[in-house]
Amino acid sequence: MRAFLISSALVAALATQALATEAGAPVSLLSVETEAPVPRARLVPLATDSVWTPRFAAAADDLATALRSRDDARWAPLLGGPWLAAADRAQIAALLRDGDSPLRHALFSKGVTHRAILGWSAPASLNADERAAIETGKEAEALVCWSAGGAGDQWPATAADADNRPDRRYACVRIAYSIRGGAPTWRGFIEQPPA
Repeated sequence: MRAFLISSALVAALATQALATEAGAPVSLLSVETEAPVPRARLVPLATDSVWTPRFAAAADDLATALRSRDDARWAPLLGGPWLAAADRAQIAALLRDGDSPLRHALFSKGVTHRAILGWSAPASLNADERAAIETGKEAEALVCWSAGGAGDQWPATAADADNRPDRRYACVRIAYSIRGGAPTWRGFIEQPPA
């Protein structure tokens, strides 16, 4: 009886597939429910008393200095070194030269450059122990953004807004930080608008 049921199911599946192929569109054998889109996590400034804030601030200072030098021998190691693709290296160099680039505007302005260090807002469901585990963790990511605008300049609301499009009033770099193993290490990633 069991073999007959499996055979019947297989015949039904093959028949459905044959009909779908004839119609030119594949038909799924599984029912699919539409999932509600997950809202993007909001960015918030890193807490001034977080153990991560001075680490990201130091990384941001080093990266800003290297980018301002326009010397790829200085900034490329901070943005991936040997793992930074040649095309990405060329795009970053172009962002530093482009007069419309928010990166150039933010880092090379004649006025004061403002900086924000942003992290993803933790869900309200986290308890105190879970929040403490994040603080004492071995890895963290943050967005460091610069702007030549006023101190109250608008910063990105979500990570998708940190894409360094020419119409942005700020420039951002994602920094992944790790304190695993020997010395603490970090690497920056510059998101770029699609070509």
